[in-house]
Amino acid sequence: MKTILPTALIFFFGFGVKLIFAQPAFFADKTINVVLGGPPAGSADMRTRAVVNILRKHVPGNPTIVVQHMSAGGGRQAANHVYKVAKPDGLTIGSMGAALVANAVLGEPGVQYDIDKFIYLGTPDSAQHYLFITHRDSGFGNLEKLRAAPSVRIGSQSVGHPVYITGRIFAYFMGVTNSKFVTGYTGPELDLAITRREVDGRVTTGETMVVRSREWLDKGLVDVHAGIEIPKGKKNQRFAQLPELESFAKTEREKRLLEVFRAFRLAGQNFFLPPGTPKDRAQILQDAMRKTLSDPEFYKEFEKLAGDTASPLGPEALEKVIRELPRDASLIELFNKLAGADPLPVR
Repeated sequence: MKTILPTALIFFFGFGVKLIFAQPAFFADKTINVVLGGPPAGSADMRTRAVVNILRKHVPGNPTIVVQHMSAGGGRQAANHVYKVAKPDGLTIGSMGAALVANAVLGEPGVQYDIDKFIYLGTPDSAQHYLFITHRDSGFGNLEKLRAAPSVRIGSQSVGHPVYITGRIFAYFMGVTNSKFVTGYTGPELDLAITRREVDGRVTTGETMVVRSREWLDKGLVDVHAGIEIPKGKKNQRFAQLPELESFAKTEREKRLLEVFRAFRLAGQNFFLPPGTPKDRAQILQDAMRKTLSDPEFYKEFEKLAGDTASPLGPEALEKVIRELPRDASLIELFNKLAGADPLPVR
């Protein structure tokens, strides 16, 4: 007995088979350009290359993937290019750090893109545990002494730099109103500045303290005053006894400010596509990123190149972080005050 399939069903299955093979074939012999908002050999470059080196094998058709640097405007040039100039054909991927989201939400000049219109692939770097430390010889052994000191010199890179903003947020919440921010250092130079007593303290991370500055902990050369977990509740067990920065919040507004801060950091090294990229090609790249971020080789590559432990978020998780980010005008106003050069706002 013969089985007769309806014409519509034959068309559906035939079309479906074509779709299954059409897009992998599209990527074969093509070059995907990853536009990176950062300079060569920087930390963003290392994180991006750790992803790209593994992503290559998970995109059907095995396309060539190259990294193009556009570091002008703190990465804004790269984001603007992906949003406004790049052809939305699946062959351009943007890569930019937390500033992609922060610059847009904070209304920074030069932003010509809408973060809600990008198509997100994920991030390899989301979790962090920031610490506020001072040198033991500064004599600020506890918060009371820190608050009572006539001046606390806090080192940083530049006004508006993530480390600068994080230091200002710590000082604001801990009530260190006598803080003086000394800028102009690189990260490693900040460690030397503390050792040489040019500054009293700085913001660092739990991983940096355990790996790069372990001697400071082992010899008790620094006082660690407080920390902030990103994401909330993800503790670094070495510093689990520290006060969490949110415990210093006095109002719901201040708690929501920390939500904004955490969200900016969760979006750590964003990979994204131009608006209008065909849905089927975007889905293939999202699936390739999911496979990349769960590949054991990726974790090894990330640690080798970035010198850190990967903490990835997939496409859906990253999009959720950005979609749910608080954007109240009053919060943004306060955050901008903390990010600027004026004295800390009065609580």
